Amino acid sequence: MSAYPFRRLQGDLAELIQSLPAEARLPSEPALAKRMGVSRATLREAMRSFEGQGMIRRRQGVGTFVAAKVPVMDSGLEMLESLETIAQRSGLTVRMGELQVQQLEADEEQAGLLNLKVGDKLTQVRRIIFTEARPIAALVDTLPADILAVEELSSGFTGSVLDLLLRRGNPKLTQSRTEIKAVGATSEVARALQVQRDDVLLHFAAQLFSEDGRVVDYSISYFLPGHFRFHVIRQVSRHYG
Repeated sequence: MSAYPFRRLQGDLAELIQSLPAEARLPSEPALAKRMGVSRATLREAMRSFEGQGMIRRRQGVGTFVAAKVPVMDSGLEMLESLETIAQRSGLTVRMGELQVQQLEADEEQAGLLNLKVGDKLTQVRRIIFTEARPIAALVDTLPADILAVEELSSGFTGSVLDLLLRRGNPKLTQSRTEIKAVGATSEVARALQVQRDDVLLHFAAQLFSEDGRVVDYSISYFLPGHFRFHVIRQVSRHYG
């Protein structure tokens, strides 16, 4: 499909979505493709852009729904902050869903990321973060067991490993190295975030360092597009000055 007909398809879809109330279910994919006169593959491509904007949400095996308008969490990436801190600054409320904590022995990949030996003890923390009734992020932190013990998560933990470590003050944290990219949702993450498998998510993979240069946490975060706006303030290069 050429650029103009595709834009017209997006315009027709936008008009349909905006005409429906929040939480209304859209027609099935085959029915909507027939109605718009396009293939299902073309329709799916157009729908992804609306999902990225937070205008619709898809639930595996259930259908596609018009999303209620929700405030967007806006944050610069220059400063490392927890979702709870970003939400509080934005006047939003977030809560932690089911918490999964387990002790592991480091495999080769984990040992490399945390500068440990294979077989060293680890604590892994998995949780889903909600705003109102909607899951918006899936978080996984893996730490050396001597940095964070399972017992510390038994009560009062709100979902942020970063905030827990900052409140404790030991070890002293200094910086984080983060890789950011777009990824397709795995089956597990798709179920947790109530989206379709392979839907695009923002993916952050970060190593958190202490004052002595030790990697004290390796975290993986999946963020639902449309609910977050991340930005970076960059200085202009003086190379030619």
